[in-house]
Amino acid sequence: MTRIVIGMSGGVDSSLAASLLREQGHDVIGVTMKLWPCAEIDGGFTRADACCSPGETIDARAVAVGAGVPHYVVDCEDEFQASVVDRFIAGYAAGETPNPCVRCNESIKFGALWDHADRLGAERVATGHYARVGTAFDRWLLRTAVDRAKDQTYFLFSLTQAQLARAEFPVGGMTKAEVREAAGARAISTAQKAESMDLCFTGRDGVEGFLRRKLPQAFVPGPIMHIDGTVLGEHQGLGAVTVGQRKGLGVAWTEPLFVVKRDVAANTVVMGPRAALMVDTLHLRECTWHVAAPTAAGLTCRVRLRHHGTPVPATIFPTETGARVHLHQPQQRTGAGQACVAYDDAGEWCLGGGWIGPGRAGGTADSASVPIGAHVTGA
Repeated sequence: MTRIVIGMSGGVDSSLAASLLREQGHDVIGVTMKLWPCAEIDGGFTRADACCSPGETIDARAVAVGAGVPHYVVDCEDEFQASVVDRFIAGYAAGETPNPCVRCNESIKFGALWDHADRLGAERVATGHYARVGTAFDRWLLRTAVDRAKDQTYFLFSLTQAQLARAEFPVGGMTKAEVREAAGARAISTAQKAESMDLCFTGRDGVEGFLRRKLPQAFVPGPIMHIDGTVLGEHQGLGAVTVGQRKGLGVAWTEPLFVVKRDVAANTVVMGPRAALMVDTLHLRECTWHVAAPTAAGLTCRVRLRHHGTPVPATIFPTETGARVHLHQPQQRTGAGQACVAYDDAGEWCLGGGWIGPGRAGGTADSASVPIGAHVTGA
């Protein structure tokens, strides 16, 4: 019998995962991590669907008790603040568009939770993520979920070999509909519970409201410029602007214009036509490779630039600071701080990936994407 610690968020996926593991005869221990102050008395907020809210914790405990699983609540606020929230704020301050969910997985759900699992003598750690794990060439690989629409390997790409070797994803082989049906058949109270889609720490006023409180310098007005140098107007803060944005800036021009760059040093928004958004080269930093790092000959694969994006053909070459991705067909510019994740041609196996960052020539964060034709073939 294997002792497995499972992270229980109070949602249907982790609830069913805990029940399935218990039915398989494992020694299962449920753990809910308190990540953020969610009550006004703690200096936080009371959004009912936040993954660390009292209501979610109560739901997780009820499911654990019903499944005969011991349940603990672990305070991980300090780790979450340092590893996820502070990095999120720092990323925005640098002009990036951070992805805190990936950081949370690597440092909290497969970091702090794993440390607690070790203290409990657990051999493996499980979560309710839609993903699978397999092996090839004596390496551990992430495999995409059966339900491709719910696949979460994009958020797990940075897990190490040691983490993947001990990971369990019990619902990765099921569709969301099957998960709800199975949970209902077991009379699990969270079977039809709605999903939470927002960041757990931003509060009711969303990312912009959170940043206005924590990073007021990101909301200083500045110029809006056309890529040809023409002044178009004034923005109300880079924190309220995203690359690719078209509306809401009060700009009129002879053709539709989109945000193509946020220049932090000059506090300037740069806009241009849709063609100016298209790039064919990305530079990556902090790369993780599950099979082997790309060689000078290049790794031909497909890459996903956004969680719900379709993987597109690319070749990845190594660089001194990470990797360079040559997109076979131009794609819309992706802001620095986002993840670029590589898959095999069939989209079945996650090969690894990295964080989109500035190119070797440096520049502002949003220069991470290189305009069409600017790449150099080869390593």
